[in-house]
Amino acid sequence: MVDFSYTVFILLIPLVVFAITGIWGGRWKPIISGLLGTFGIATIFVMSLYTAYQYFFVVHHGGPYKPIVAMNFLWLPLTEHLHIHMGIMLDPISVMMLVVVTTISLMSHWYSLGYMKGERGFARYYAFLSLFTFSMLGLVVATDLLQMFIFYELVGVSSFLLIGFYYQKPSAVAAAKKAFIVTRFADFGFLIGIFILIYYTHSFDFLQITDPNTPIFETALGKTFLGYSALSWATALIFMGAAGKSAMFPFHIWLPDAMEGPTPVSALIHAATMVVAGVFTIARLFPVYYFFTPKVLLMVGYVGGFTSLFAALIAMTQFDIKRVLAYSTLSQIGYMMVGLGVSHYGGEEGLGYMAAMFHLFTHAMFKALLFLGAGSIIHAVHSNLMQKMGGLRKYMPITHITFLIAALAISGIPPFAGFFSKDEILAAAFLHNRLLFWVEYITAGITAFYIFRLYFKVFWWKDTQYEHTPHESPWTMTVPLIILATLSATVGFVPFSKFVSSDLMPFEPETHWNLVIASVSIGLLGLALAWLLYRKENDLPDRIAKALGKLYKWTYDKFYIDEIYLFITKKIMFNIIAKSVAWFDRHIVDGFMEGVAVVTEKTSEKIKGFQSGHLQQYAFVFIASVIIIALTVLYFIGA
Repeated sequence: MVDFSYTVFILLIPLVVFAITGIWGGRWKPIISGLLGTFGIATIFVMSLYTAYQYFFVVHHGGPYKPIVAMNFLWLPLTEHLHIHMGIMLDPISVMMLVVVTTISLMSHWYSLGYMKGERGFARYYAFLSLFTFSMLGLVVATDLLQMFIFYELVGVSSFLLIGFYYQKPSAVAAAKKAFIVTRFADFGFLIGIFILIYYTHSFDFLQITDPNTPIFETALGKTFLGYSALSWATALIFMGAAGKSAMFPFHIWLPDAMEGPTPVSALIHAATMVVAGVFTIARLFPVYYFFTPKVLLMVGYVGGFTSLFAALIAMTQFDIKRVLAYSTLSQIGYMMVGLGVSHYGGEEGLGYMAAMFHLFTHAMFKALLFLGAGSIIHAVHSNLMQKMGGLRKYMPITHITFLIAALAISGIPPFAGFFSKDEILAAAFLHNRLLFWVEYITAGITAFYIFRLYFKVFWWKDTQYEHTPHESPWTMTVPLIILATLSATVGFVPFSKFVSSDLMPFEPETHWNLVIASVSIGLLGLALAWLLYRKENDLPDRIAKALGKLYKWTYDKFYIDEIYLFITKKIMFNIIAKSVAWFDRHIVDGFMEGVAVVTEKTSEKIKGFQSGHLQQYAFVFIASVIIIALTVLYFIGA
């Protein structure tokens, strides 16, 4: 039997690097912090690959794959039956996430050596990156819900620190606060859901609660509130927390603003850490959703479907390159939620679950490549706006080719990675929910259109008159692009269904050639439309936008969701509720306390004569008081 206890160092190394870099990083040359952080992540990347090899090919050669608790120690006993443990659980999806998180984190660390060179706070930046990686790794290997929640909050803190890295910019500070506050509201729901689950099941251990044969849910299923079981409320609230982290509608508003952080941070957030945490949470608890709260699971699918189409429509009209990619992430995460929402259990019926995890895996590669490619472009032209770009293929050949590979992958064009995983999600939706299939099918075409709109506008369109001639990024930035491009072109060939199968979730996927042809066709159609409109400079896109009128403006203004939130918070919560509470606090509560103080002061002024210091006066008052009390007592006794 292989001893996996060494995996604790996969968590401890980035934590130690965070502490060392955070405390002493400012005392040495900035590059040392960068190299230390990169070397630390490279070490745990190798360890994660070794863990995957041991798990899949040594311990469980050929599958099925059983969960292994590599470490588990009692951290905090609560009651006789409830204890919080800290540990490491290895199963197919947690091992897959170890590889994904460390791969993208390593690429971001490496890339940042060039991208962040010369920035103030270089050591602080690498310290926060290590903390972010540690937090996500702790989340994916958690052995129970409370450990997962603790690391959920650490992920939120880390993202707050990195989004607000440029704290001198008011927009960055506002974006960091927005992300933190929105996700805290969602996490509050997550926490309540955990408490409901714990109250009725007396367990939050993943091995127990994800066993479909467990009897611990019987009590919860028998308790109802407003027509739904207590367990349905619990899983719905847990999904609320997942939706906040994954920026599902209506919690999506923080993610586009999070682009205020450095671009490598955006790559890490969008590809491997924060936004995929929500998808991982639903996948981890999938047996609970499927067997005990199937209506909530269907809700997960519909929220994902709406978010994917909604975000894709907005992405078509944006001109900030990072915001286009941000809305693209919303759309792709929605795809994953649809895969989970339409999935059944085991065999061909479990295709949606397998496809969602496969898409999480492939999406990490090409979305990180898109963001790092965007960073390379911004590094060259010093702007995020497409209007200030054009013709860059001549100046940045490596960035151009690698970005094209990522665009083909996200569009689902074979043989690139996105084709394989997206096709499986469409197949699962076609089998179990035709409405969601058509939503995602249309979204697939829109995805190809908006990503190639971006590609043609940046690399083809007109050759902008740049102040300084753009040039290719340094090797510290281009090598990660080449590595991710290679992965984006090849990881689709991984027989992923074999690596996700387990005793609890066996898979036997089949190829649906009719859907394959249909999904490739819609992707090519979107690509062709983008080619016609944006291959060369012309006024046709402007004429179409003008013809669409208010529809275009609504899409460009993101359907005014941010304005609705601002109206609710400022006009209702602040102006009406908060002002009323402030008035009550100022005039009633403070007035009462001030009144008590005034009465006390006046009374003390009146009676201060009793404190004269004359012994005869004290004796007189004392004796008189005793006589009055005695006469009063005698009177009542006689009565």
